[in-house]
Amino acid sequence: MLDVLRNRTYRHLFAAQVVALVGTGLATVALGLLAFDLAGQEAGVVLGTALAIKMVAYVGVAPVAAALAQRLPRRALLVALDLVRAAVAMSLPFVDQVWQIYVLIFVLQAASAAFTPTFQATIPDVLTNERDYTKALSLSRLAYDLESLLSPMLAAALLTVIGFHDLFAGTVLGFVASALLVVSVALPASPPTERRGIYESTTRGLRIYLATPRLRGLLAISAAVAAAGSMVFVNTVVLVQAQWGLPQNALALALAAFGAGSMLAALALPPLLDRWSDRTVMLWGAALLGGTMLLGSRVSGYASLLPLWFLTGVAYAIAQTPSGRLLRRSSHPQDRTALFAAQFALSHACWLVFYPLSGWAGVHWGTPTTFFILGVSAALFGAVAAWLWPKEDPEALEHDHPDLPPDHPHLLAVHGSADARHDQRHAHPFWIDDEHRHWPRAGR
Repeated sequence: MLDVLRNRTYRHLFAAQVVALVGTGLATVALGLLAFDLAGQEAGVVLGTALAIKMVAYVGVAPVAAALAQRLPRRALLVALDLVRAAVAMSLPFVDQVWQIYVLIFVLQAASAAFTPTFQATIPDVLTNERDYTKALSLSRLAYDLESLLSPMLAAALLTVIGFHDLFAGTVLGFVASALLVVSVALPASPPTERRGIYESTTRGLRIYLATPRLRGLLAISAAVAAAGSMVFVNTVVLVQAQWGLPQNALALALAAFGAGSMLAALALPPLLDRWSDRTVMLWGAALLGGTMLLGSRVSGYASLLPLWFLTGVAYAIAQTPSGRLLRRSSHPQDRTALFAAQFALSHACWLVFYPLSGWAGVHWGTPTTFFILGVSAALFGAVAAWLWPKEDPEALEHDHPDLPPDHPHLLAVHGSADARHDQRHAHPFWIDDEHRHWPRAGR
């Protein structure tokens, strides 16, 4: 898997992702301490509101930012967004009012909502070979999981010698280092695009996404991932510390079990995807997510939670890591950033639903019932994904263009000459664009 790092451009981009993630992890710890410093016992309300602001920024800003990103040089945009995030992190230690946290978090997450889809859409243009791109997706998953494990440990070590305000300096350094790594390489230029109105540009990725059957299936899988993931991220602390009265290191170990399962699955995915289709692998992941949540309704103690969270981590990675391959298959290069932004916004909309549902159900109905509700939700969305995503999902589809004139440039380009223009039926790698506004039905 690591041989993909021989590509210098990708190596620098991956390093930029890693250092930015470490900086973000330090900021997460420091933000919790800052909220407690300002709000005391109300710190949970502050953090919950900040999380909601983050999700609203992701859902609302990503499509608009993607529309604007198409008109700007990629490298300059990514560097500028890293510097904006560094400036926000630099400002956080000076906050003395809760509302200031909310404003800065919105700016920080809006910059991330613009940065992440642009960054993700750049990688397929750097690694044009699908096997290399699959390895890059697995490395990205590993980076996220390692960050979730190592950043709290690094923060804890640093807090023995510095104050929590100084942790934000690590965040600043992470974003500045990310900017320097991005500026150190030449990135492929964004494919030229037509000038479109702001509404059409903003909604284009969503329209392509929702018109593509495999991506409608991906949205359902994203909902299954959010259903199970919200149980892990919201209620692990409730189970381990509130119900069972275990110490903080037991909480860390439980989350580490989840991360270890996710990392193991990420390492195993490239050979798995050589043998089985994306659809098969991802649907099995969604089914396993539903199964682990339903098993969780019978969890009896900490010893049974650890293997359950490990299996949930495996399923979590299997279900969502290949999504970049689907987005790459489903778009013209010039629409790729818009499509990645649509996935970013829609998947976080799923989290925006399941985060509060998981917390509310846990408080009012108890964790066994919450496990059951989220397990049924994950299984149901997995079944919906299997229904929406056709079993036969070839890259090239036969179709015709009854709405195009026989001498349309697309038809002439496909058929090779004007002599064949009377026969408009043809097949080629298919995605939704200006000449293909609807997915062809069988026999059409």
